[in-house]
Amino acid sequence: MSYDFSVCATEFYMQNYLEFLLENYSTLNLPYPFPVTLSYIASPAFMEQIAILCFTDEHEMIGTIGCILGTGENDYQDTHIAQIQVVYFLEPYRRTLLFLRTMQFFTQHLDQLPVDFRELRFWAPADDYLHPLFSKLAKQTTVAETENGTLIEYRASFSDWHAYAARFRHDVYYD
Repeated sequence: MSYDFSVCATEFYMQNYLEFLLENYSTLNLPYPFPVTLSYIASPAFMEQIAILCFTDEHEMIGTIGCILGTGENDYQDTHIAQIQVVYFLEPYRRTLLFLRTMQFFTQHLDQLPVDFRELRFWAPADDYLHPLFSKLAKQTTVAETENGTLIEYRASFSDWHAYAARFRHDVYYD
């Protein structure tokens, strides 16, 4: 199966991004109350940042990734840091190949932007299934206990992620 990716460059696509995530809210498994989850998943749209849709070759939307540039503690001026807010794929499509293709598209997309990305950050629930994957890609930097569960912050060098994704057979999405 092949996958297509579309950067949300219009209000219509941003609406599709938000509707897809809201329709799948119950399976996002984020350890936050709904208002907090909404603020994270909607921030790429509200801040006019990066949201990417993933489709099957039959044009069915099966996933998305949302990202913002900069950090709140630095008033979003540290744009060399890309913070992944959400990555979500429908259950039947959660496979290594889709994750790899998404990573390839995402890193190529960031690489062609007029920003010198140096770091990727993301938070994830403490999860025995996902931790080995995340530990291959990033370093665990912070553990936070919340009323809804344990969260782990991961950080990685953008150039390392980009090089890792490019090691595998891939399409060239940008010249």
